[in-house]
Amino acid sequence: MTVSILGGIGLFLLGMALMTDALKALAGDALRLILSRFVSGPWSAMLSGATATLLMQSSTATTLTTIGFVSAGLITFPQSIGVIFGANIGTTSTGWMVSLLGLQFSIAIVAMPAVAVGAVLRLLGRDRVAAAGLAVAGFGLIFVGIDTLQVGMAGLAERFDLSGLTSETLGARALLVVIGFVMTVIMQSSSAAVATTLTALHAGAVSMPQAAALVIGQNIGTTATAVIAAFGASVAARRTALVHVLFNVITGMVVFGFLPMFVRLAEFASQMVEPASPAVGIAAFHTGFSVLGIALLVPVMSRLSVLVERLVPERGPDLSRRLDSSVANLTPVAIEAARLTLLEIMRTLAGALYDSLRDRPSPRTRGAVVAAARALETTSAFLAQIRTGPESSSEHERHVAVLSAFDHLSRLRAAAGEAATIAAARDLAVVETPRRHLLELLALLRDWPDETNAEAALPRLAEVYRYLEMARRDMREVVLRDTADGRLDPYDASRWLDAMMWMEGVAYHLWHGSARLCFQRAEDREPAPTAEHAHPTAAIANV
Repeated sequence: MTVSILGGIGLFLLGMALMTDALKALAGDALRLILSRFVSGPWSAMLSGATATLLMQSSTATTLTTIGFVSAGLITFPQSIGVIFGANIGTTSTGWMVSLLGLQFSIAIVAMPAVAVGAVLRLLGRDRVAAAGLAVAGFGLIFVGIDTLQVGMAGLAERFDLSGLTSETLGARALLVVIGFVMTVIMQSSSAAVATTLTALHAGAVSMPQAAALVIGQNIGTTATAVIAAFGASVAARRTALVHVLFNVITGMVVFGFLPMFVRLAEFASQMVEPASPAVGIAAFHTGFSVLGIALLVPVMSRLSVLVERLVPERGPDLSRRLDSSVANLTPVAIEAARLTLLEIMRTLAGALYDSLRDRPSPRTRGAVVAAARALETTSAFLAQIRTGPESSSEHERHVAVLSAFDHLSRLRAAAGEAATIAAARDLAVVETPRRHLLELLALLRDWPDETNAEAALPRLAEVYRYLEMARRDMREVVLRDTADGRLDPYDASRWLDAMMWMEGVAYHLWHGSARLCFQRAEDREPAPTAEHAHPTAAIANV
């Protein structure tokens, strides 16, 4: 009996893990698109959360993805509350699948062939075919596990009498809630805990009131994973975890207080099925649990958002705040978080370089460069956790673009540390005109407000770079000739050329880094020289 129960739970958990991972791979970029495009008001956010959870059969994956989107700035924290609410409804689909398919029909007859077919597709197929095979195999394992659980639960019903825990007394009811909580914590899956309860109910090992109390505990228990994940995580992660806890605890307390009434509603729902199925009633109870939570909290969602933001305040500006390690395995979200982090690092470096070229570096300017350097180190460690292959062409190209931008910004940070060269570029009158153009470019990037303006600015960035490139070439020729004729000191000549090469390099990395952060190649946006920049020699006529 014990072996059957433990084995059934293990098979169910393995099947859920395989199916969830496969569905995430099949969904590809769909989850990112669903959450980024369709999350606006609270109702669209809830619909997006429920849809994403149904696609992946994992509220945890949806929660982690939502954390990443908030961290990356793709959705606001108040919008994420609606997604979390929707995910709680989406996760109840497992209970319906178990009660309507796993317990009502002999689906175990086709479960083993499904595992076999899925394994063959996984071994012989590639890319999406292999992922589909893994999903089919996981689906089959889920019902093999349910079938094994039923055998074990039948023996449990014969050996143990749980009539003492009738759930009619407050103490017995509370104990059942605690048992349900512990079940979820041990299994690390509320879906597996609910499936075990439904199977026990179907086998007669527990009554419907007992099963309802267990489900309350299992819903609260699912918050344990979010709380553990929030330790040491970003502010967005801790706020999202707190919303998850508040939703389940508040709803659980209300349902616990009126449990007999909700049990009668569940029994009525089970009578609607022919033949009557207590498991269907508990599946309806599970869904009603989440619907009640939404009905209670949606009217006060804005106040809930303010409360959570006060309880978990922002820690202050941090360039790497978007890089939450918990979403590193959610590739589309991780790439977007890294891209937006690099965009902010570039703005910071552009501001520091602008200030350094206008005046002597202040402690604030030096602090900005140090902050950018630290953020680049954090970004490097974060990017090392991301893996994409050529088979996922869209994600792979975005990944490569972000890595390219990281390289350009790393070189830009090194240029920001060349104090002597920066002083020459700032103080030498001979490079005043090139310096003015570079300052224009740096001011443009320092004040970059959003991605749309960034893309529109690319042609201007290219123009400034091309101007500086031609000016440096022309100056080099003039400077070398004047040095050879004795009209120019070699030391001064070296400073002038270093200043021009430094400005050209800064412009180059800013241009190419910006283009890659917009997922474009700089060469694709090459502008024709304008009249303003066609003849830069005039800028150095006084050498």
